[in-house]
Amino acid sequence: MKIFFYSSFILLLAAGHITAQPLTSGNPIIKGWYADPEAAIFKKQYWIYPTYSDKYNKQVFFDAFSSTDLLHWNAHKNILDTAAIKWAKRAMWAPAIVQKGRQYFLFFAANDIQSNNEYGGIGVAVANKPEGPFKDYLGKPLIDKFYNGAQPIDQFVFKDTSGQYYIVYGGWQHCNIARLKNDFTGIVPFDDGTLFKEITPKGYVEGPFMFMRNNKYYFMWSEGGWTGPDYSVAYAVANSPFGPFERVGKILQQDSAIATGAGHHSIMHNTKKDLWYIVYHRRPLGQTAANNRATCIEQLFFDDKGFILPVKLSFTGVPGQKL
Repeated sequence: MKIFFYSSFILLLAAGHITAQPLTSGNPIIKGWYADPEAAIFKKQYWIYPTYSDKYNKQVFFDAFSSTDLLHWNAHKNILDTAAIKWAKRAMWAPAIVQKGRQYFLFFAANDIQSNNEYGGIGVAVANKPEGPFKDYLGKPLIDKFYNGAQPIDQFVFKDTSGQYYIVYGGWQHCNIARLKNDFTGIVPFDDGTLFKEITPKGYVEGPFMFMRNNKYYFMWSEGGWTGPDYSVAYAVANSPFGPFERVGKILQQDSAIATGAGHHSIMHNTKKDLWYIVYHRRPLGQTAANNRATCIEQLFFDDKGFILPVKLSFTGVPGQKL
């Protein structure tokens, strides 16, 4: 059997006939140890903003990656680091990005604070291009304290149909939701005067993500320990961004033939072709070091009732697809 490469197809010559199969991204999709990927679509390009996975004192910058077809990824190095964020000293991770107007806002956690006596938490950076360079937007953390038991990490920013932006965040098995000011400079109180509402579902550990499909709110999160093989992703569905969110079940977890520790994900939606993708990290077989995590991608499918089908880990990845 001979293999020929032509455009975006592999032509397989076998048994006297030719079959065509689209090239696939392969997994991992980017080289190096990267985790907690935030996926987005900007300017007809796919983007991934991951954590640089290393010891906390070396985890002091972010890289980004872009692609026009899901097959070829361009690296944009050092789009943000501690030179731009003077209050961040270590453990910068789990970025979340939002385009608002002509600007791009990158939310991130820094310093891994363990109590209200330490300085750090969730910050915001801003740039005029998705590849940066980003600069500190506030000069201080947006959220720097523990509320409802939630460590201020793993933030996700969600725009509701009303146009209201919410920040959903939290570690230590607690998740909060809060209303962002229109300019992202602070938190707007709810009608009852509170700033943060807890929406923690059963099994929640960290890594929240929220999206809408068919007027339903899908809330996803990571379970298990991030350093172990049982790291995984579960979800719930509700009629409101405030829930109540009743756990449906796991949709992403380890596969003994592929990888362990599959978790901390994000979702991309190609609205034109209604194609859904899950971007996540996992630990390759044979790797036991906590920070040896690689970023991967699979397609995401729903059944007729709107439930998410379990994701099958692969080395293949996804077919090429331009926007």
